[in-house]
Amino acid sequence: MGGLPGPADGTGFGTGRWACQNVGMPNLPDRTGAQVRIGVAIAVPPPFGPELGEARRRFGDPQADAIPPHITVLGPSVLERDELDGAIEHLGKAAAGEAPFHVVLRGAGTFRPVSPVVFAQVAVGIAECERLEAAVRTGPLDFPLRFNYHPHVTVAHEVPDDLLDAAFDGMADYEATFRVDEVHLYEHGDDGVWRPVRGFPLGGATGR
Repeated sequence: MGGLPGPADGTGFGTGRWACQNVGMPNLPDRTGAQVRIGVAIAVPPPFGPELGEARRRFGDPQADAIPPHITVLGPSVLERDELDGAIEHLGKAAAGEAPFHVVLRGAGTFRPVSPVVFAQVAVGIAECERLEAAVRTGPLDFPLRFNYHPHVTVAHEVPDDLLDAAFDGMADYEATFRVDEVHLYEHGDDGVWRPVRGFPLGGATGR
């Protein structure tokens, strides 16, 4: 993902073999019957995760309590329930093939005018996120991208312009540094909340 997202057809999500850019986007791929809606992401650890969650609430984002602060690796995607075991096995191998790394979040960025999003920018760790994304988005999770991959942490999405402005200004001096030693599989519940259901340690890290 490098720069602003560039939608091929004006959408960022899909069903079946299509995936969108960001875990937790209000527009989500449909699921039916025994299907599950999943995403893969790097969880932002304490104290920075709670800080960013509070910032998202402060900037009026109604999804603040439904989407834990994260860096997306694979956006919302739909699998058949019986495909989940294969995806879990794949994620374990993909994560094991990547070394732990450090992320530095610094300052604010935005996807406006293409998309009404303000985010904390990944200043260090971009290449490692890109390698992890490329490893995950293969095999049973080989969903074509409709946006270029751009690692970031959303702090405001689809709120009024004045709140997007406030978010951009409010995050201008933000900085956080943390180690990434695992990636998580998230599942989207019937209550609209994204929850981590399993962690996959990166190579050399201790799993949980």
